Amino acid sequence: MSHIEPGTSEQPSLGELFSRLTSDMSVLVRDEVQLAKVELTEEIKTAGRASGMLGAAAFAAYMVLVLVSFAAAWGLDEVMETGWAFLIVAAVWAAVGAFLFLRGRQQLKEVNLKPEQTVETLKEDVQWAKNQKN
Repeated sequence: MSHIEPGTSEQPSLGELFSRLTSDMSVLVRDEVQLAKVELTEEIKTAGRASGMLGAAAFAAYMVLVLVSFAAAWGLDEVMETGWAFLIVAAVWAAVGAFLFLRGRQQLKEVNLKPEQTVETLKEDVQWAKNQKN
């Protein structure tokens, strides 16, 4: 793609070439920043959903813990001492809470805030710039 005017055989001056290069690099940097914003927005949404699930799981576990625990403990109270009945119910809900915590933590570990596509295109841009020098 040549910028030589039709009917002339003049090559662009060094100043014109530098001006074009500066302009192209400016556009390139703006595009890369925009790409990074898009990538990070998607990852932040994923992290937000995972955090929301952890919050909902904690609230559900709390409500279940309060309501069902009393019913289960009083049900067990019919066959054992009250203290043991409540302790068994508490141990069951501790196991449920641990499972939910581990699952939520696993999902948060899968979030990648590094803009992989942007890094890759930046590497390509550096290679392109090196090739332009030659």
